[in-house]
Amino acid sequence: MTGVLAAATVAVPDRDGVALHEPGWLALERGRVVDAGPGTAKGALHLDGVVLAPGFVDLQVNGIADVDFAAADPDGWRRAGRLLLGHGVTSYCPTIVSSPLGTYGPTLERIAAARADAAQRGLPAIAGAHLEGPFLGGAPGAHPPELLREAQPEWLSALLDGDPDIVRIVTLAPEADHNLAATRLLVSRGVVVSLGHSTATYDEAIAAADAGARGVTHLFNAMSPLHHREPGLVGAALDDDRLTPTLIADLVHVHPVALRLAIACKRNIALITDAVAVESGAVGGIALSEGDGAARLADGTLAGSLLTMDGAVRNLVAIGVPLVRALEMASSVPARVLHTDDFGDCGLGGRADLVALEPTTLAVRAVWIEGVQLRGPEVWT
Repeated sequence: MTGVLAAATVAVPDRDGVALHEPGWLALERGRVVDAGPGTAKGALHLDGVVLAPGFVDLQVNGIADVDFAAADPDGWRRAGRLLLGHGVTSYCPTIVSSPLGTYGPTLERIAAARADAAQRGLPAIAGAHLEGPFLGGAPGAHPPELLREAQPEWLSALLDGDPDIVRIVTLAPEADHNLAATRLLVSRGVVVSLGHSTATYDEAIAAADAGARGVTHLFNAMSPLHHREPGLVGAALDDDRLTPTLIADLVHVHPVALRLAIACKRNIALITDAVAVESGAVGGIALSEGDGAARLADGTLAGSLLTMDGAVRNLVAIGVPLVRALEMASSVPARVLHTDDFGDCGLGGRADLVALEPTTLAVRAVWIEGVQLRGPEVWT
């Protein structure tokens, strides 16, 4: 699309975060946002009463509805893409939980094929796979302990050689990475290392950050709690600006007070869903079911969420987080983790992946990918 979109509220990323123009406009050209500003613009297409923002980026999603990304067929990937699009997601990292080492190669081949197919069909971009394990530590959560192991740099190197661009994030525990050799290898290959499922001390977490780790997976969950004499991974995540922690804001995994405290403490925090295909009854072969607002194992252990990205934004606003922060956490912060070229990361000049939300309910009204409207009203008034 080439033209100008105007709305009652427009969220525009900049170096300081996200600015709200009320009203505002975006100028699009060849699938990019080339200009933006407050007020009105001549010849603009007016999107009646919406909040126009960068599209949402989900760094950790295992599946949706009955589509488990560990086992999805081509039709399943397409259905999942359409469902995610309806929740404002324009890029995502399909996430694979701890599995036998021999299964990763074929799974990544299917993700690579799904990524190419999505690009041709105007579906949300598959930014690359997120491998959550199997190199996890003393807080396995729902991951079967028998599948966990010490990190194997040689295996990782061979896996990355198979398709150098398909793995974007690896969650591992510092205590499972001897001398942090796997962390250094992954960082040297352009993979984001996120620390998680760990009982690492604060010093161990900082050492991992020194080695190049840049994320912390689902802050507060599957890690030692913050202690005033041993801050642990939680303390490192909130204190070290190099680390971008992620949060599951379903109000089940993390109490609203802990959400507010973390968000008040640090700017670069990203929302994730950690959603699972609860209708399929499994995530990566691990049996689960719905219980008390989340997915759980038979013994009640949390095993992922039922959350959507637009739902996460609504939840944050409902507990008192300013809308501009919630939008930033759903778009710009995760986009910067991946170093994408979309509007959320780059601002002007970025790919025009956009979402329009109802101003009161924050329900998704329309979505654009590369400037092409894929969901929403055919005619705006």
